[in-house]
Amino acid sequence: MVKLKQKTQKSITINNSNHAKYYFYNMTDVLVIGSGIAGLSFALKTAAQFPDKKILILTKANEDESNTKYAQGGIAVVTDFEKDNFEKHISDTLIAGDGLCNQDIVDIVIREGRLRVDELISWGTNFDKEAEGDYKLGREGGHSEHRVLHYKDITGWEIERALLAKVHETPNIEISQHHFVIDLLTQHHLGRIITRVTSDIQCYGAYVLNLKTHQIEKLESKIVVLATGGFGQVYRATTNPSIATGDGIAMVYRAKGRVANLEFVQFHPTALYEPGVSPNFLITEAVRGDGAILRTKDGSDLMANYDKRGSLAPRDIVARAIDNEMKKSGDDHMYLDCRHMDRDNFIHHFPNIYEKCKSIGIDVFKDMIPVVPAAHYACGGINVDEYGRTSIKNLYACGECSNTGLHGANRLASNSLLEAVVFSHRIFLDVRDRLDSIQFPEQKFPEWNADGTSDPKEMVIITQSIKELKDIMSSYVGIVRNNGRLKRAQERLYLLFKETEELYETTTISPQLLELRNMITIGYLITRSAMLRKESRGLHYTTDYPEHASVAEQTML
Repeated sequence: MVKLKQKTQKSITINNSNHAKYYFYNMTDVLVIGSGIAGLSFALKTAAQFPDKKILILTKANEDESNTKYAQGGIAVVTDFEKDNFEKHISDTLIAGDGLCNQDIVDIVIREGRLRVDELISWGTNFDKEAEGDYKLGREGGHSEHRVLHYKDITGWEIERALLAKVHETPNIEISQHHFVIDLLTQHHLGRIITRVTSDIQCYGAYVLNLKTHQIEKLESKIVVLATGGFGQVYRATTNPSIATGDGIAMVYRAKGRVANLEFVQFHPTALYEPGVSPNFLITEAVRGDGAILRTKDGSDLMANYDKRGSLAPRDIVARAIDNEMKKSGDDHMYLDCRHMDRDNFIHHFPNIYEKCKSIGIDVFKDMIPVVPAAHYACGGINVDEYGRTSIKNLYACGECSNTGLHGANRLASNSLLEAVVFSHRIFLDVRDRLDSIQFPEQKFPEWNADGTSDPKEMVIITQSIKELKDIMSSYVGIVRNNGRLKRAQERLYLLFKETEELYETTTISPQLLELRNMITIGYLITRSAMLRKESRGLHYTTDYPEHASVAEQTML
């Protein structure tokens, strides 16, 4: 069970058809769900501000397993004011977002980002430097200047390392690994009927499955911060780790919270093509920023006929171009040509890419790298305001699971880590002013009821449903869409939903079942949002509506 200093505890035994299960009742001041850059940086600031309060971080896997860990390219921030400025970065972000960015949010993130990156450095994060001591700055697609701070090709790993080291030095932060959050505690669990238009929903904590003890724990908290990452695992080809199943977004939707812009799924143009391997190894856009060129099988410059920016065009344009060339030629992949690049510089900047390619027989200085687009980043998510507040009281969201308005219809490369640290700070500012005034709820929430459930007899049903979900999303709700494909996806998703809900109601909860349930919800939300957008914009391209609509509006569900 989770050990907390300020808690009351009681245990209740509930018998089901197979065995007794024990459920425990706990309290904490602040509950953070997710252990990536957003959750960890928020927790550090809150813990320092409130040394007498307990901050509990839950993660369903190991503490370092997050989307942050796999971020290769870096963090975009203006540091060289002789060549660059905030206005250029703002303009690049707005152009990439294709008319759907919230300009006020873009200004906030770009202008406040420098201070937040300085904090990461003060906490021990290393970024690559030139011999004379200046930071090395990379450039990626959509950027007009070199402004991406990086640590080789494992920037996310380095940030995660530094933040976890700092967290472990902080006595009032506790990380509980292998705890899967099932649902948020809201008035729903008191038997109240809440419609989607209700504005007074409040979050009081969460029901959590302890994956080591198989106990379901009820955690009540004054404040809950969701930093649960993205949902790339709903697609066959993805650069996201296996944990990226959209759990936070799905939980908020079930709790009648607002989500928005989920049709905008960013497919990274250059994942390493390895049949049968998942997740796909990412070939960071920074390789193209250093001069790599996308080519077809015959060696032609793939982007020459698509965009004047060539291989450094924004990701949505590049991904569609690769997808189109693959469909025209019938090939399973295209190529990234690094053969002309400086050997020493490549090996120094991209050591993991070099070694990965070498391990499968590709010499990047002799052979072109086979690449394919793969689901990479969710530009929409839980709708939040400028302080990370969701439509549910005392519930915040930041990082990839949130929809802040920064990315619009397409994320500018390396803006995601910047968004995470800026919004985690702004959530901290709001929590700082409110935490002492929030009381624990007077209502007594029920323990988790497992009456009438039994262990699933065939796990193959769950694994096959996950495979079917990935096939539906990849075939019908991918890079290019149309009304017919979306309608077919919706019909098949509904059948999966009904089957899965029946399993959920009748079998013992497992992490596989929870992830399936969440991914089906995400699949529905992406599909429904795509059906509502009667235009092509940014990452959402439909052959039925190939042009922009006259007015750009976000889709809200």
